[in-house]
Amino acid sequence: MSGFVYPNEASIEWDLLIVLYPYITGLVAGAFIVSSLYHVFGLNSLKPVARLSLITALAFLLVCPLPLIIHLARPERALEMFLRPNLISAMAGFGYIWFIYLTLLLVETWLVFRPDIVRYAKSNEGVKQKIYSLLSLGILDISEESQSIDNKVIKVLAMIGIPAACLLHGYVGFIFGAVKSNAWWSTSLMPIIFLTSAIVSGIALLIVLYVVSTKIRKATLDHGCVHSLALWLGGFITLALALEGLEVLTMLYESEESWGLIQQLITKEIGLSYFGIQFILGTILPILVMGTAEIVNLNERTKTIMRFTSAVFILVGVFAMRWNVVIGGQLLSKSLRGFTSYFPPLTGETGILVAGAIFLLPFVIIFLISYLFQPWQAEVQPSGVNKIGLQTRFFRETQ
Repeated sequence: MSGFVYPNEASIEWDLLIVLYPYITGLVAGAFIVSSLYHVFGLNSLKPVARLSLITALAFLLVCPLPLIIHLARPERALEMFLRPNLISAMAGFGYIWFIYLTLLLVETWLVFRPDIVRYAKSNEGVKQKIYSLLSLGILDISEESQSIDNKVIKVLAMIGIPAACLLHGYVGFIFGAVKSNAWWSTSLMPIIFLTSAIVSGIALLIVLYVVSTKIRKATLDHGCVHSLALWLGGFITLALALEGLEVLTMLYESEESWGLIQQLITKEIGLSYFGIQFILGTILPILVMGTAEIVNLNERTKTIMRFTSAVFILVGVFAMRWNVVIGGQLLSKSLRGFTSYFPPLTGETGILVAGAIFLLPFVIIFLISYLFQPWQAEVQPSGVNKIGLQTRFFRETQ
């Protein structure tokens, strides 16, 4: 602590688990949007990751309530939002949005993998046959007509899912932006900043997952797919950088009473994580590296390594952004003359080990689903979409 701090500000309430919560929800939104770019807009360059992005979104969506539930002193009371709903509660809103989005994502995932599920049910015996038969829900028709209907439903669900994904994470930014008493949080740009950084982190995660899973399987890496993901990643991270810069510049120009304290916050209290990790390591450096990969004449393997490294840095940078928002906002004293302090404990229900276990859980789920359904064997084609796709209107890719 430093300066003048009120006694009730000695400890912060929203700790590491609350930092992890918006980070995980952001990965959900970003991964789902990549899937929708293929199923809705027919971006065939993203076909190798279309199904992987869908199960990635599902895995992280299943886990994203855990940080909130564990953080509660009475986690069993989380069900009260469904048993005794309060539709005008901003906090309870996450539960309703999450449930609706989970239902949509489960249905779309089932439809995308249904042809494979039916084939596995017919080709396996014993326990596996029973598992796949159960997952097929007794619908074994995979005729051309049936799959055509499935494709149309998938496209509709993916279209609905895009604004739903934006709502899921934009809502998190709204929760912070609506706190009028906190000068670091109270900005109308907060929902948009959270949304753009969510898309950025989701695309970056898919680059990492696709490259790593391909290397583990010793399969041939589709460099064109990585290139396409990197183009979208470069566009969204540039937008995120502009929005985050505008946010601080607006505060500087207004120079309200709290600006002096915010200036100390971003230069001293969280200076390393804000400028060093979030902006330099997690934003500016990846933009420069990915830009170099586009401009300089290098072989595809080298370019993919550069894009993969940039994606890893971006994932670290987005987590730093979540830390700087959630923790940074709570370091400000209401006296406007001091700062509190926080460092996460290693153990305990809100410690680093628990947070790490929660973050690893979606990867375990992805592994299990991948074992059952083989997401890199894309079977479903986008229906009713021009093969050229939307992306050629913005980028000219080298296939």
